[in-house]
Amino acid sequence: MSENITGKIARKYMAHFLDTSFGGQTPSWYRVGKDLEEFNVELNPDTEKKKNILGNNSFVHNGYEITADAEPFYAEVGDALFERLQQIVDTQATDDGCKTSALEVHLWEDAGDDKFVAYRQECYVVPTSYGGDTSGYQIPFTVNYVGDKVKGKFTPASGETPASFVED
Repeated sequence: MSENITGKIARKYMAHFLDTSFGGQTPSWYRVGKDLEEFNVELNPDTEKKKNILGNNSFVHNGYEITADAEPFYAEVGDALFERLQQIVDTQATDDGCKTSALEVHLWEDAGDDKFVAYRQECYVVPTSYGGDTSGYQIPFTVNYVGDKVKGKFTPASGETPASFVED
């Protein structure tokens, strides 16, 4: 199985994947991060704190507007995510044309049988620009998470067997 992880968890053990089939019958999980020095999932909580005329405080939490930015994202011929991003750019796709699933995998959290604890969530992948500098052609994008997270188990790719996610 995997190494036994204790203490401080290295960033590489929180894995982020996108389904490059974009709603296809069989998900094709692509690990985000190759050229990224940082990838943060921003929760963007919608909260409100009020004080009434009696001097009492109240707090309302209306949920989250969860996003993550991937910048830079360098285009590579044959890369499944690049091909899908380029298609979105070329057709200026909107709504369901940008819809897919994201997967967060806790590579430090063994779920038994060569699997890891994972959470799948629907999302919209929206390119924010395209072009770049002399370092290469880039299509940075934002992942806009929607709906509820679904807990399950992730099996990494092995040889000819693709990576897979199964709900608990």
